[in-house]
Amino acid sequence: MDKVCAIFGGSRGIGRAVAQVMSQKGYRLAIVARNLEGAKAAARDLGGDHLAFSCDVAKEHDVQNTFEEMEKNLGRVNFLVNAAGINRDNLLVRAKTEDMISQLHTNLLGSMLTCKAAVRTMIQQQGGSIVNVGSIIGLKGNSGQTVYSASKGGLVGFSRALAKEVGRKKIRVNVVAPGWILSLYLESFIRR
Repeated sequence: MDKVCAIFGGSRGIGRAVAQVMSQKGYRLAIVARNLEGAKAAARDLGGDHLAFSCDVAKEHDVQNTFEEMEKNLGRVNFLVNAAGINRDNLLVRAKTEDMISQLHTNLLGSMLTCKAAVRTMIQQQGGSIVNVGSIIGLKGNSGQTVYSASKGGLVGFSRALAKEVGRKKIRVNVVAPGWILSLYLESFIRR
């Protein structure tokens, strides 16, 4: 069985660092980002036969189409990394409703939609692994980051519940909660 990993948010930041590691471990990668050129550049930098895709994770139709294309071109996804996320820091009383909705749709709903698509295939394969990238802010909170905190805290609860739903099908679901320092380290690692 081919080892195929889809990394949403794989064109930069933590997602790009994960792509480097997974590439070294022999996975064929689907680097997915809103910006197709950024995804292509990340895939090209890795060498090999990795592919780039454009997808807005907040749109179910985009997610479904992307999974169909990945399966057609790479094979069934057996490892999913959800690193796509946005942040619109602001005090809650100053936060624009559009920014709140955008963060919740990208950071939480987007991961739910990609997991839903991946789990269908993983159940058929009787196995797979999902890693959702949360944030320490989702566990601890932070002034000026109420909405971001809510989206990442929701991701923790979602991941725990999904793990219980699909664990008997040999599908692992984990969430990691990096802090600011880890994010900076990974960014500098990518630039080397």
